[in-house]
Amino acid sequence: MKKNLVEKKNYIQKKYLNSISLKKLSNKFEKELKKINSNIKNPLDFFHLLNADYNFNFDIKDLKKFKKFNTIAIIGMGGSVLGAKAIYYFLRKKIKKKVYFFDDVYSQNIHSFKKRENTQKVLFLVISKSGNTIETISNLLSLKIIKKGSQNIILISEKNDNFLNLLSKELDIFYIEHKKFIGGRFSVLSEVGIVPAYFMGINILKIRKNLSKSLRGQDKNYLKDSSIKLAYLLKKKSFNNLVFLNYAPEVEKFLYWCQQLIAESLGKKGKGFFPVVSCVPKDHHSLLQLYLDGPKDKLFYIFHHNEKSKNKILFKNLSKKIMFLNNKSLNIIKKAQKNSLIKILIKKDIPFREFSIRELNEETLGQLFSYFIIETIFIARLNNINPFNQPAVEQVKNYTKKLLS
Repeated sequence: MKKNLVEKKNYIQKKYLNSISLKKLSNKFEKELKKINSNIKNPLDFFHLLNADYNFNFDIKDLKKFKKFNTIAIIGMGGSVLGAKAIYYFLRKKIKKKVYFFDDVYSQNIHSFKKRENTQKVLFLVISKSGNTIETISNLLSLKIIKKGSQNIILISEKNDNFLNLLSKELDIFYIEHKKFIGGRFSVLSEVGIVPAYFMGINILKIRKNLSKSLRGQDKNYLKDSSIKLAYLLKKKSFNNLVFLNYAPEVEKFLYWCQQLIAESLGKKGKGFFPVVSCVPKDHHSLLQLYLDGPKDKLFYIFHHNEKSKNKILFKNLSKKIMFLNNKSLNIIKKAQKNSLIKILIKKDIPFREFSIRELNEETLGQLFSYFIIETIFIARLNNINPFNQPAVEQVKNYTKKLLS
C-alpha cells in the first residue's frame, strides 16, 4: 500500500469539544460534501478546479515561445503571487531559472532589479484578478517595460473592462483570462499558479494530480474530523491564534500562502483564526516560553519534512558535556527538538496538529494546496461564512482609490 505523501494527525483534546455540537456539524458536513461532489464536474463551478478535466484558458503551444527566458519576474499581490512563490521555494532544488517576485510597493526593489537585469531578457508575468490592483499596476508602470507588441510580457486578469485587459488589446500583449469564479487566494491551481510553474520548468500535470483525494475514503474521514472540530473551535472562539510551527524551510512560503487563505476566508462576522508563521527551532529561543506558558488561546500546526542527511557532526577529544551531539546530523537534532516540543504540548494539554511531509515534490505540494483549500471552505460553510468574499478589504481598496483620485 502506497504511503500518503503527507501524514496528518490531530491532537485536539475532547475537553475543548462538545459531542452534541460535533454531531450536528457532522451532518452538515455530509450535506456540503454532496453539494461539492455534484458540482465538481460543472465547468462553471469553483470546485471544478479540482477536477482532472479542468480546462485552462491557455494552450501549451502558445506558451512555448516564452520558454527561452531564463529569468522570470512575477508581478502581483496576495493570491496572485503567493501561490507561485510557494511553488518556487518548495521545489527550488528542481528549478534552474532565476525568479523574482514583485509583491510589495518598494521602490528600492525596482531600482535594484533594473540595475541587475536586462529587462528585455526577462519574462514578466503580470497577474491581477480584477485587472486593476493598484500595487500591481504601480510596479508594472515603475518598471517601464510596456511597449506595443512586447514579446516578453504575459498579462493575466478577468476578461472585462479592466486596465490589464484593455492594455493587452491596445498594445497587442499576450493575454490569459483569469476565470471569474476562482478568487485570488484560491487560484494557485488555476492559470494563476500553473502558468508560472510551467515557466519554472515544473511538471504541472503532477501538481494537479489527485487534487480531490481528500474527498474520498480515509482521506475524507480525516478531512471530516478536522473540519468539524476546527469549525466548532472557530464558532466558540476557543482559540483565536493559529501558529504554524515550521521545521521545514522549504515549506515557509506555502505557509504564507496558507496564512492568507485562512485569514481572508474565515476572518468575518467577528470570527476568525489569526494565523502566524513561526520558524522553529529558531523561535524556540524567542517565542516558545509564550507558546507553552502564556495565554491558552493558541492552536498549533507543526510542519516538518522527514529529510535524511548523511552529513554528521563528528569530533574527538572535546568536552564530554557535548558528547551527545557526536555522530548526529542537523536533521536528527531538529527532529529531537520537534519531538520534545510535542511531548510538552501533550503534557500541557495544548491542542495541535502535525503534518509530516514525506517528499518535496510536485504531487505533494498540489495535495497540500488542495487539502487546505477544501478544509478552509468546509470550516467556513459549517459556520455559515462565505469563504469567497472579502468585504472589509474592498472598503480599504475603495478609500485608497478615492484618496489618490
